[in-house]
Amino acid sequence: MNEAAQSSRGSARARGLPATGKFLAVPAVLVAALTACGGGGSLEKEGGGSDGGGSKGKLVIGSAGFTESQVMAELYGQLLTKAGYDTSISKLKNRELYEPALEKGEIDVVPEYAATLAEFLNAKENGAKAKPVASNDVDKTVTALEKLAKPRGLKVLPVGKAVDQNAFAVTEDFAKKHDLKTLSDLGESGEKIKLAASDECEERPFCRPGLEKTYGIDITDLDPKGVGTTQAKQAVKDGTDQLVLTTTTDATLGDFDLVLLKDDKGLQNADNVLPVVNAKQGGDKGIAAALGKLTRVLTTQDLVGLNRKVDAERQKPKDVAAEYLKSKNLL
Repeated sequence: MNEAAQSSRGSARARGLPATGKFLAVPAVLVAALTACGGGGSLEKEGGGSDGGGSKGKLVIGSAGFTESQVMAELYGQLLTKAGYDTSISKLKNRELYEPALEKGEIDVVPEYAATLAEFLNAKENGAKAKPVASNDVDKTVTALEKLAKPRGLKVLPVGKAVDQNAFAVTEDFAKKHDLKTLSDLGESGEKIKLAASDECEERPFCRPGLEKTYGIDITDLDPKGVGTTQAKQAVKDGTDQLVLTTTTDATLGDFDLVLLKDDKGLQNADNVLPVVNAKQGGDKGIAAALGKLTRVLTTQDLVGLNRKVDAERQKPKDVAAEYLKSKNLL
């Protein structure tokens, strides 16, 4: 994934490392999100989905301003079109825009991330200092999300195994030299680590504090180059830094000879991908059945590949989505 795409995704996702970051660290979840997701504007209608004439009525699919969300929206649109709906895609910059639009029924369905949305709604309902409801347990996180979503007229559809969350990478050579496969391995190695990340990583519990407390990693300094940016990954490749904060669906790690270290103690929350619909306008069983076909087969590695085709190979999200669905015999 190129730097511009990664930055856009971080801003839209706003999961705790604002602006240049991605993940919503609690309890400062809403503050972080608002910092990261500035901007405004009305729904931006785009192409995608069907050409009209769907017998089951019209559906508007929401998409945020980063590659993965746009591809997911296309996947949803094409599946729902096949299921008989007349679909269109509306791209909004961030969650602060599309979530209220979903509540109002201005859009009908969006691809979401379980832990991020749970904490977003938690902060919206209970304030920025609310006790966290998300965890690394996907079932408990989804249950908490459902309880927060229902009063707002939102319905959470079944969650899948594809996950997009914070992740940390080292060079392949560094991993081989120190026999590293997990973050625990890195902590046990005793190596002094300079971490390439965003400024906010210094205080976010899922970043430097968590790496030090949970894994015992000896972080000597933080290099504020952003989350998964070209500069951050290049600094690790060059040996200036030893560890970089990125995401599990980063599509360009291989371009920098980087490998992810497994979060073997579950430091990160369960940000599994799942559809969320407006219960009144988009809650019928036909939608759940159509989108469930995708949810059951989509994997984290699939997301990596889809992101790469758009960001590195410059293919259009619509074409990438169609190719993937055909490969899974869903179109």
